[in-house]
Amino acid sequence: MKKNVRTARIRPLALAITAALLLGGCASVEPTNPRDPWEGYNRGMFAFNDAVDGALLKPIAYAYRDLTPDPVRTCVGNIFGNLNDVWSALNSFLQARPHDFFNTLGRVMFNTTMGLGGCIDVASMNGAYRIPNDLGTTLGVWGMGSGPYVVLPFLGSSTVRDTTATLTSVATISPRTPIFAINDVPVRNTLLGVYVVDIRHSLLSADEIVNRTALDRYSFIRDAYLQRRDALVNQRVGDEGAVPDYSDDALPDYTDPEPATK
Repeated sequence: MKKNVRTARIRPLALAITAALLLGGCASVEPTNPRDPWEGYNRGMFAFNDAVDGALLKPIAYAYRDLTPDPVRTCVGNIFGNLNDVWSALNSFLQARPHDFFNTLGRVMFNTTMGLGGCIDVASMNGAYRIPNDLGTTLGVWGMGSGPYVVLPFLGSSTVRDTTATLTSVATISPRTPIFAINDVPVRNTLLGVYVVDIRHSLLSADEIVNRTALDRYSFIRDAYLQRRDALVNQRVGDEGAVPDYSDDALPDYTDPEPATK
């Protein structure tokens, strides 16, 4: 009986993966976007990732959301967000954006100390909002074009530039570097698993919106990804109207308020 149940669970995934690989090898798919010349392959890999996600990651993410108390999930997300802020600060420095660098560095220090290791996002409560940044954006600021859109196995949407940044980060330093530095293998693997589940959990709401509104999930996600990546780079090289520009904001005041006088 157990073997039959296991087979019933695996068969849909195997069929979906086979279909995805067959679709990925289809060269007759006409590109619908000039920035997506490899659309035949990309749609096949998208279907493969969707099959793996639907069979494994998404059910775990829903279980995590339903079974884990909201304060715990918020704490976990904030801690990983604090690690990402260190990476964002480094990239702001590489982009010669001192305001963003010091603002993000202040977030990290404030959340690490007053926020119990990042569990509580006290920086945002005091007006220091997160400024997302990464190596792909840095390469764009340095003048590297995005290149064609590409869907990576398991990782999803990317471009040639962002793929280069991902490979460079894996080989050097990334937000996950502190986790990989842990020598205790069970602890390290557990934290990596929680990290992946937390990321997938954070995308559940967006995924549900896409399912309700998109006629073609693939093209909707592709276009949204490309627009967002363009906006991040354009904002940092001076184009207005892309994403909010924090460069003229005053640094947040972390000092304690004066006690009220009677």
